[in-house]
Amino acid sequence: MLTIDNVYRANYALKNVIRQTDIIRAPKLAEGTELYLKTENLQITGSFKVRGAYYKMSKLSEAEKAKGVVACSAGNHAQGVALAAQKNGIKATICLPDGAPISKIEATKSYGAEVCLVEGVYDDAYNKALELRDNMGYTFIHPFNDEDVIAGQGTIALELIEQLPDMDAVIVPIGGGGLISGIAYTLKTLKPHVKVYGVQATGAPSMYKSLKDGQIEELPSVSTIADGIAVKKPGDLTYEICSKYVDEIVTVTDDEISAAILALMEKHKLVTEGAGATSVAAAMFGKLDIEGKKTVCLLSGGNIDVTILSRVIKRGLLMSGRTAQLMIELADKPGQLKNVSRIIADLGGNVISVHHERANEGSDVTGCYLRIMLETRNYEHINEIKKALTDFGFKLL
Repeated sequence: MLTIDNVYRANYALKNVIRQTDIIRAPKLAEGTELYLKTENLQITGSFKVRGAYYKMSKLSEAEKAKGVVACSAGNHAQGVALAAQKNGIKATICLPDGAPISKIEATKSYGAEVCLVEGVYDDAYNKALELRDNMGYTFIHPFNDEDVIAGQGTIALELIEQLPDMDAVIVPIGGGGLISGIAYTLKTLKPHVKVYGVQATGAPSMYKSLKDGQIEELPSVSTIADGIAVKKPGDLTYEICSKYVDEIVTVTDDEISAAILALMEKHKLVTEGAGATSVAAAMFGKLDIEGKKTVCLLSGGNIDVTILSRVIKRGLLMSGRTAQLMIELADKPGQLKNVSRIIADLGGNVISVHHERANEGSDVTGCYLRIMLETRNYEHINEIKKALTDFGFKLL
């Protein structure tokens, strides 16, 4: 059984292993709430996962340690297990989906673990890990559906209580549910008035759908840039804890997640992965009733693959109104492009690309089209530019 004593024991075991991550004020991310960020993206290995993994492995018998451990992960749990195994002198084999970011694969190897890439997603890696457990006699370190792992993640709540004792709400990313289970159980036991909210990606809403329908459900597939929470099916233990202690779960889109990643980089100089930014996305886009509340967003991880970072930033710029694409129908005569450029420049827009083409079959023979990409301040700025163009007589498509 998960007990508060177990969480305190985990806290003691982790005392000299992990760092107590800072809470920082974030006044510019969401209006109407006093927002704080719990920076687990700055934890050793780049995510909270090392907490549960290390505590679980610290409780293994000498015989279990001698045989070694196996784990499955979308990336962050892999690094937590690998580091914990290295510190305890245990052989670790980690099964990862073959689509896991290269940065996470290489980081896992750097801690001395043996990596086994499995075709598919997290759940396929999970099945392979169970196969190795049965065939090789390894101890399986579950990423979320384990009481000791959950207790380890619950140590974050003990830090929150110490760092921000008058908090009103906490927003937590959810994949399989181990993180929010530990935090929700600990907070509701020690500070029952604190609201605990969960967030999932719209492309992987396994816990959201399961709680909504009142039973554990497995999604046929998952698809999201938040690879750290791309889980098809929650655990029976995490489902039970979440149904009892979590106040509400909402979902956020990949575009909203991208905008949150961008905002965290630009306004707070913090790099987060997709999963780590979901809590901020929920606050930024008004998914939860946190007005007037002292709210903590948990940044669960910072291990974003740099190869997709530029794409995420591009989506974030579009989502937040920092870039815009306009399609303008022009008359094919001199001076048209000059007028468009003047209007945009006068309003402070910055043209970053222009594509000019004459009309296609079926359209006005004297017409042409102008496709422009702009750097803008926000959506109000975009609308201001659009209005000026249409007021001048241009037709926007």
